[in-house]
Amino acid sequence: MNGLWKRMAPFVMAALCAISAAVTARADLWDTSGNEYVKQSAISRGKIGKSMNVTMQICNPYGPDWKDVYVKIDTFFNTEGGFLPGADNEYREEVFPFEAPAGKMVSGGIQTGKSKTISIPVKVRADIPEGYYRVKVQVYQDWSRNADSSGEGGIPAAPEEYINVYVSPAAAGDTDDTQDINKQIVFTLGEGQPTPYGIYPNVLNYSINMRNSGLSDARDVTVEMVLSAKSEEFPFDINDGSYDRYFETVAAGETVQLPYSMAIREDTYSGFYELKFKIHYRETATGDMKEQEESFWVRIKNKEHEEEKSSQSANENNRSYARIVVDSYETIPETIIAGEPFQLVLRMKNASSDIPATNILLDLESEAATSGGGAVFTTLSGSSSYVVNSLKPEEISELRLDMQATAGIDQRTYYLKIKETYDSPEFKNAKAETSINIPVRQVARLNTGTIEVEPGNIIVGAESYAGFQINNTGKVLLYNVTVAFEADSIVPTDYYVGNIEPGKSGTVDCPLTGAAPTTDNGKVKIIITYEDENGEVQEPVEKELTLMVSEPVEENYEDAFAGQDFDMSQEQPSFVQQYFKYLAAAAAIVAVILVVSLTVMRRKRKVKKELEELEGSDDEIS
Repeated sequence: MNGLWKRMAPFVMAALCAISAAVTARADLWDTSGNEYVKQSAISRGKIGKSMNVTMQICNPYGPDWKDVYVKIDTFFNTEGGFLPGADNEYREEVFPFEAPAGKMVSGGIQTGKSKTISIPVKVRADIPEGYYRVKVQVYQDWSRNADSSGEGGIPAAPEEYINVYVSPAAAGDTDDTQDINKQIVFTLGEGQPTPYGIYPNVLNYSINMRNSGLSDARDVTVEMVLSAKSEEFPFDINDGSYDRYFETVAAGETVQLPYSMAIREDTYSGFYELKFKIHYRETATGDMKEQEESFWVRIKNKEHEEEKSSQSANENNRSYARIVVDSYETIPETIIAGEPFQLVLRMKNASSDIPATNILLDLESEAATSGGGAVFTTLSGSSSYVVNSLKPEEISELRLDMQATAGIDQRTYYLKIKETYDSPEFKNAKAETSINIPVRQVARLNTGTIEVEPGNIIVGAESYAGFQINNTGKVLLYNVTVAFEADSIVPTDYYVGNIEPGKSGTVDCPLTGAAPTTDNGKVKIIITYEDENGEVQEPVEKELTLMVSEPVEENYEDAFAGQDFDMSQEQPSFVQQYFKYLAAAAAIVAVILVVSLTVMRRKRKVKKELEELEGSDDEIS
């Protein structure tokens, strides 16, 4: 027995050690399966004494919408212990693994039922051993609006929850790494390329390198350029309805091109401009859509700020004068359609704090239309000059101008210059200029070519084909054109055409399957739908075609002729009449055969008779 125990002891001790290690490992990891607000797709990993990112997903499952969201990694400060500053890094039952608490604002807040993935940079303490650590995460909303003098503040948006991190010893040569090593997909813009440089009034053609520097492929990637009507924020004319760029897949490590061709705005100053992008993507084919924000810089050469200052200087004596600016403006209706009238509500303000302005003359100068010349905007009264008697310091005067946009222009934003001439007490006949940007939309227009159906009559279960052209006769792109065919006699069918550019056509060649016999006039409804640049479905266009569907015919001739009385003597020719030519030919052949047969028989009889006579003569001789 003792010998057996000696032989088994090493194996028993090894098993006990394995069980002990498993229990320890389970104890090291905090169970996060019950988390509702803070979740991890993977445990963040870092190096002792180095920087790292703690990545997590912040969820708002119940609402209301969270605004001004701040996420904070904090020490425990509870009866379980933890790292207390000033306590000589004393180890307790639990240890805070970072040098100090850390946090991060969540851009745009989080709507009800949505989530956002964030990474918080932290510095791992240099005096802790390798292993798993749990950290407390607190989520606040209204952080900025409730901040105190130290910048701390906010309303708790969710109960505190815990997540796990793992730290290991730093190897020789390891440096601080604030890259999100746990993030599966990371997009980088502009890597390895110079800053694009554009000169007004030229068009700037440029491409942006976008690399997926993450670990996984990104799917359904849409790069959205963030636009702005303010020239100080966005230096280009907004000519296209959409500057989105779509990629079905961007593989890990792959670099793709984002091409753009944009006209520089006239009222843009020289300098560097930050272009902002929102990148929407999925980590898996059926995963939730995620978002990343990135920036890219371009350089523009146009008028200098010094020129504006010099144009607004009073004169060589530097006398003071009022400054007239556009305080705000709006249009009625809000959406301006090319060719239709609208009202421009213009609010002019004397921005000076102590200098009045009098005899104010405002001249409106519209941008010229690129096709056919002429002005984009015209006044219905025929006059483009307006007078404001006076404006006190900081006073606002409202003008309501009845205008119209030219019918044939492209859908984009156009500028309207406002040239000012006015008097101030120390300066007469001062001149200044400002401008506003007004977007103009075009009504989408389409028609169809001749609708053909082949064949026009089918039986249940058979197919016919409908074919025609959809012509974009307007000035705007038709997005996601779809054609639906509906009738009681056919199987409902949808046919996707796609995008149709202005002046071009899309082809429809759709099979239609009979579902039931036609009980009406055979009309099949054609419903053509499309979307605008914002993805909104527009009013459908309806057409129709004619297709008759009948029951299948059974090939049963007895049933087909049952109960019918045919008068053959009256309706059918006689047998002889019907086959006369064949009977005549046969009779001729029979006649020839008979003649030949009789001839042969006669010759045989004659020969036989001669032979008999010959035999008789022989008998007589003998």
